[in-house]
Amino acid sequence: MTTFTMAGGITVERMGYGAMQLAGPGVFGPPKDRAEAIAVLRTAVESGVDHIDTADFYGPHITNQIIREALHPYGEQLLIVTKVGAVRDDKGGWVHAREPRQLREQVQDNLRNLGVDALDVVNLRVGGGADGHSPVPGSIADKFGALADMRREGLIKHLGLSVVDADQVAEAQSIAPIVTVQNWYNVAHRGDEKLIAALGEQGISYVPFWPLGGFSPLQSGTLDEVAARIGASRQAVALAWLLHQAPNILLIPGTSSVAHLRENLSAGALTLDQDALDALENVSAPD
Repeated sequence: MTTFTMAGGITVERMGYGAMQLAGPGVFGPPKDRAEAIAVLRTAVESGVDHIDTADFYGPHITNQIIREALHPYGEQLLIVTKVGAVRDDKGGWVHAREPRQLREQVQDNLRNLGVDALDVVNLRVGGGADGHSPVPGSIADKFGALADMRREGLIKHLGLSVVDADQVAEAQSIAPIVTVQNWYNVAHRGDEKLIAALGEQGISYVPFWPLGGFSPLQSGTLDEVAARIGASRQAVALAWLLHQAPNILLIPGTSSVAHLRENLSAGALTLDQDALDALENVSAPD
């Protein structure tokens, strides 16, 4: 399946694009080549991408402004998903900002910089943990409730979650519907299989980030061996493996290069044979 229909009747291609790398080094400041960044976005859409993941704290503000410059006015089929729950300090540090007042300010920033009256999807980014990417247990009712209020006001069309556990998903759903969850998951970092399946049964997409993150040298070697055998890049193999796992998985690989974008998108047509899947199945989570 090349598409997935989410709750709310949203049908998108499973291969999307993540805009994080359009900002400067460390996702801070302007890009080295703004014209190339604009070309990446336009090439993505011309290639059939209809799902872009972003956040106004990329840059900050810069990535959303580049998206607006490249693609506004947006086509009816283009879904732009953004995140709130963090801001950047003067040195580019990532600072949690999840109080209701802060979330409203971030939604307003996204609206202004993307140039829209309502945001398609807003993910509440919750966790972080010691590694910066893992869920942190605890109630999110007040935070998610603030976004639900803005959804009722018409500022947000759909809601989602990022870096959360199953309990937080259930708590959010008791407040308002969600259409997507974005967590760290890849061939070397597993553990969300039950959550992915449960979300799929409800028509909720699961968007794994950091497809090559947290790999040990041994795991990377296995991935490289598979990639060399089938004549593909390690990134394409890692992305193709994710597409094999469940039909509700959507991908958002990011890049600031048109050539790299095309390589990433090729993963959507890459078929992994049983030998490749067996080899990758033996890649376990790092210690």
